[in-house]
Amino acid sequence: MNNYLTASTLYDYTQCPHKVWRDRFGPQAEKSQESNPFVELLWEKGVSHEKAVVSNLQLLDLSSTDKADQFHKTLEAMRNKVPLIYHGYLQYETYSGEPDLLRLESDGTYIPIDIKSGSGFEGTTEDSDENGKLKRHYALQIAHYCELIAKLGFGSKHRGIILDSKNEEVVYDLDLPQGVKNQMTWWRLYEQTRYEVSRLITNQIQNKPAYSSLCKLCPWYQSCKKWCVESKDPTMIAYLGRSGRDTLVESLDLKDAKDLCSIDVQELMYMKQKDKSFLPRIGEKQLTKFKFRAQINYELKTPQFKPFPPFPKVSHELFFDIEDDPTQEFVYLHGVYERTPERERFLDDFVAADNTREAEKEAWTKFIRYVQSLPKGDFCLYYYSKHERTTYRKMQEMYPDVIDINELETWFVPPIGIDLYFDYIFKYTEWPLPSYSLKEIAHYLNFNWRDKTPSGALSIQWFNEYLEDKDPVKLKRILEYNEDDCKATMVIKDYLDSKK
Repeated sequence: MNNYLTASTLYDYTQCPHKVWRDRFGPQAEKSQESNPFVELLWEKGVSHEKAVVSNLQLLDLSSTDKADQFHKTLEAMRNKVPLIYHGYLQYETYSGEPDLLRLESDGTYIPIDIKSGSGFEGTTEDSDENGKLKRHYALQIAHYCELIAKLGFGSKHRGIILDSKNEEVVYDLDLPQGVKNQMTWWRLYEQTRYEVSRLITNQIQNKPAYSSLCKLCPWYQSCKKWCVESKDPTMIAYLGRSGRDTLVESLDLKDAKDLCSIDVQELMYMKQKDKSFLPRIGEKQLTKFKFRAQINYELKTPQFKPFPPFPKVSHELFFDIEDDPTQEFVYLHGVYERTPERERFLDDFVAADNTREAEKEAWTKFIRYVQSLPKGDFCLYYYSKHERTTYRKMQEMYPDVIDINELETWFVPPIGIDLYFDYIFKYTEWPLPSYSLKEIAHYLNFNWRDKTPSGALSIQWFNEYLEDKDPVKLKRILEYNEDDCKATMVIKDYLDSKK
């Protein structure tokens, strides 16, 4: 791997500050060589969207694998003031980049444009009309292209454009502050990030791996997890995280997570009162919780419980989990494992036949009517985290004739609906685990998925493959994975029930 600093390098840094170093200097034998099907799916969808966008544009296509020739042709095109250049290649010293588009402005300079299949703003969806905050990774990539354009003498502005999923231009003015509270400009953030990344990719500095369930799509996931386990890294403490780890190591000189077991919280809070720069963004409540979790992980080694409310006594318990594709904003399966005094069964009737809005609505309507057919006040929906509730609110806005919003809201509030994660696990329990996810806890309770590589990301890939060939084997795999998710929810609920 070369040491060019690219827009992709900056993106990697925003996702994981350690990856840019590990890609170049880490134990390469531990890096997975298998391509991730879901990552490939995202890439293919992005490429497909990009091709659809540019198919209607008059442009000069400079796409090439010969970067030297591509760079030469890009410079020539920019000198000749070609109005719109597709995949021009920019290079200056150890920086390089390939913006999707370079557009000639009225003043003779060029502006970079990146084509994205999602929203140009943070915290909004492609169906939202609200403007949010600029996306950090987009801003850094646009800034990188702006700097290359300036270095090569074709512009000086700190400004670029994101062409979003609606084919609308979102202007990224990088001289603006990042927010009301954070007055640092996007351009200054870029300069700081570029400096840090430059030092990492040349091995002038090194940083450490961190454990996070968000890293599961990364080829380094198993390698970094192995290092964290063997090193007893503080990120193995649930929800402590990379920034918390770095703060604790810097302020307390922690050697490993076990050191947290013996800290004196009151003494540290006294030191924090005297020195406001000590333990920034970590208060007494957090520190007490981290200490207790460390003791559970390395001393007690068993789950701990506070008194929690009893579960409702009902005739129908529904363990519920949806499968959806965020790349299409599409829900394709409403899975429910039903338990009554007479029987247990998985209901597989609520699957979208294809990826049309009509099929999505039909599957959801079937599920809604099924729940509405149950004895009123004598059923309970169990789910794990707020994703189902958030998704159903969006679906109700899209299909308001299926169910009234007031009725829907009652399905996600005790005693009718119980979020096992937020209402019980997070509030009343602690576990000797690095995460309190459904899979982590269910595995701890000796529940195993039938699929060898169970994940929501792979379910999305299987569904997209199923749409292409309608292979019933693929549909069966999706249904079995979802059924096991529902059963895992039931296993956790039953375990908690046994602790009353």
